[in-house]
Amino acid sequence: MKVVVIGAQWGDEGKGKIVDYLASDAQVIIRFAGGANAGHTIVIDGEQYALHLIPSGVFYPGKVSVLGAGMVIDPKALFDEIQLLEDRGVDTKGRILISDRAHLVLPRYIKIDKERDEARKKPIGTTGRGIGVAYSMKCERDGIRLADLAWKDRMAELEAEDREFLEPYTERLLAMSVNLSSYLAGRKDANMLFEGAQGTLLDLDWGTYPYVSSGMSSAAGAAVGGCVGPRALDRILGVFKAYSTRVGNGPLPSEFDPDSEDGLCSFVRETGREYGVTTGRPRRCGYLDLVSLRYACQSNSIDSLVMTHLDVYDTLDEVKVCTAYRIGDQTTEDFPASIEDLSNAEPVLRTFKGWKQPLSDATGYQEFPAAARDYVGFIESYCGTPIDVISVGYERKATIIRKSPWAKA
Repeated sequence: MKVVVIGAQWGDEGKGKIVDYLASDAQVIIRFAGGANAGHTIVIDGEQYALHLIPSGVFYPGKVSVLGAGMVIDPKALFDEIQLLEDRGVDTKGRILISDRAHLVLPRYIKIDKERDEARKKPIGTTGRGIGVAYSMKCERDGIRLADLAWKDRMAELEAEDREFLEPYTERLLAMSVNLSSYLAGRKDANMLFEGAQGTLLDLDWGTYPYVSSGMSSAAGAAVGGCVGPRALDRILGVFKAYSTRVGNGPLPSEFDPDSEDGLCSFVRETGREYGVTTGRPRRCGYLDLVSLRYACQSNSIDSLVMTHLDVYDTLDEVKVCTAYRIGDQTTEDFPASIEDLSNAEPVLRTFKGWKQPLSDATGYQEFPAAARDYVGFIESYCGTPIDVISVGYERKATIIRKSPWAKA
């Protein structure tokens, strides 16, 4: 089977943990988009790992992790990450491959990235990792792919500083190079896991443009960046948190009032550890936005949802969700393209009774208190999509499987 895992919000939904959990049943894990701007946190036996480029299945011996054609890769960041894993006892030798069509991020891209965002009248709030510039150079047909490292004439065209930067990495990168299309075709019967970065609402086409990332973080990106046809993909999973978060600028219609006396914003941020893995920036937090979540389900043909961080709400007396937007004198349940409308939208909230007990004690969904099941059931009904996996903690074992994503339909 070929299973796709994408973010169904503004990124940071917990995809890393879910991919790590599902990777036990996969032979190949392919990250299909993004670059070192992503941050996926994995907790194994109390040990925390932060990944930025390498797919989250790398912790299983014998699994192959592939950096796909849709990625933009900073060689220094990649080998620094590999070294960190090796230093902590994770053997990566021969298990990390890179599509020969993936593009590379050069140091001057990082400088340009920061200068561009600072010069904008309304900064986007990028991570400053050169990701947008790398994708821009790719579109302008001036980028450098992994395969180009062996093309002497192309390398001779580069600026001296670029050649000097790439020279120490060239041999190692080429040794990891793979023709991903033929590689996957030769393993068509294997279980494959396609890992996205960021989230649908940060997708270049489907997100809150221009406050988006530069890559394809929607399900369609798995086919493009993973070098398979869309008909080969068997299942699409959308990961979302029990609330909403966002890093950087752009609309967040259900955002908590940071000055509210209830202290909900700071409670969720601290309890949920809502700080960027890549930047360390505090994340903006808000009520679960069902308008945007249903939009993500519809625009990605999501087969089932994966809910994370539900345990953050364990101690609350009540839980609220956004079920519509009030924009001027109109109320809508559709997610608009207009940034002006989204910025002016007021959330229409529905309140649910809190469950007031730790969900991490449950070994199955039926052990959840009725109030928690009511909350989950309403989300499923509103989105028209089942929630098949629920995470109630950071460890692998704190995962409730209602239906295995690997199960044949």
